[in-house]
Amino acid sequence: MKKTAALIAVLMMTMAVPLAVKAAEHDHGSMHEGHGGQMAQAGKVVHRQVVDGVKVTFRIMDMKGMEMPKGIKETHHLMAEFADAKSGKPITEGEGKVKVVGPDKSEQTKDLMGMEGHFGADIALSKPGKYGVMCKFKVKDGKVRSSKFWYAVK
Repeated sequence: MKKTAALIAVLMMTMAVPLAVKAAEHDHGSMHEGHGGQMAQAGKVVHRQVVDGVKVTFRIMDMKGMEMPKGIKETHHLMAEFADAKSGKPITEGEGKVKVVGPDKSEQTKDLMGMEGHFGADIALSKPGKYGVMCKFKVKDGKVRSSKFWYAVK
């Protein structure tokens, strides 16, 4: 019975994401209108910044309710979307790392992996409080850029 309920929940979430993406595409503030990347449209925009000609948008998605393998301590998915600041054209080639410092001063460092429409990493934001997020990234021009912001978990 639990397996059936879990399967139904996963199917409902799978169907809900495209609907949420479709709704987000109608939002005039959507950076990727018409560019696809369903996962990139999920999650809450938590920081936007232009760094040396590259517009970076960070989103964080709570993974609560998703069926995850046992022993996984990560609770959220961090997404970084890069675009040319002048043309708005998405930048899909590059690499990056993110360091997250928790309210208890614990640190976690993750590689940003290229995914559909964004670069991402799963991170643990399990305690309430303020998290410092620092990202270093390099896109195809070879220049290393960085962005920092705070994210609060209630």
